[in-house]
Amino acid sequence: MKIGLIGSYGTPAQMVRLAREAEQHGWDGFFTWDGVNLDEEGFDSVPCYDPFGILAAAAVVTERITLGAMVFAPPRHRPWELAQRALTVDHLSGGRLVLPVGVGTPTDRAFLSVHGQPSALRDRAELLDDVLGWLERSWSGEEFSFEGTHISTGPFRFPQRPVHGRIPVWPVAVWDAARPPQRSLDRALRWDGVVPQVRGSNPDEAEAGPDAVAELVAWAASRRDPATPWEVVVQGKLSADDGEAREQLAAAADAGATWWVESWWDPGTVTPEHLLTLARRRLPRG
Repeated sequence: MKIGLIGSYGTPAQMVRLAREAEQHGWDGFFTWDGVNLDEEGFDSVPCYDPFGILAAAAVVTERITLGAMVFAPPRHRPWELAQRALTVDHLSGGRLVLPVGVGTPTDRAFLSVHGQPSALRDRAELLDDVLGWLERSWSGEEFSFEGTHISTGPFRFPQRPVHGRIPVWPVAVWDAARPPQRSLDRALRWDGVVPQVRGSNPDEAEAGPDAVAELVAWAASRRDPATPWEVVVQGKLSADDGEAREQLAAAADAGATWWVESWWDPGTVTPEHLLTLARRRLPRG
């Protein structure tokens, strides 16, 4: 199983250093995040930087590590601009970019404070599908037009394709065995992986544990081609005790996870220095 780290807080220079240190210490992935200005206590004074700017800089100072954001919010990006930024980082990194994606945080003022931006979950979900569909068409190298639910464009052509022909997309999907949200689950099945969450009021509560991951993987097994690679990307916090951390990773892997991503979000306690200490940790691989 691969292990990644989210650079949740810090200046751009600190996050680029974090990516470099993570690679040097054996991590498999470095992720930033995609927000503009969050209307949430504790987060409203946190600086938010352009994720593609951070990832472009990280691409230049690393050679191996996977790069992405947890998670990108395509519904508030213009798809043609998103396609250009993603293609740039993809080529700078030699094809190491991945696109974990979701409907966006509804408390982001880029939704709340901008007239005409979608606020309802259904509208953001429809727009997410439109943007992903537009991105995929842009990777063909051929001229295309697009008609979606919310997005309609005339001819576009991106003559340079992604390094590997496409950029992996990992949609967020909420798992609830009693009330599975079919639309988000079906979206994940159509793409290259899934970032499982459970219902919760904050990022920590929404982290999917091994039981939920195992249920989701079992549900998906009969609905997708097992010969096609499909990443299952869980988030959590590894114990400082190496033995306990190995048990956490083993439980996630046994449930079907292919990635563990260290996820630290409390703005009152998490500092850039703490994240750098995490990046320098000797990873407790089995």
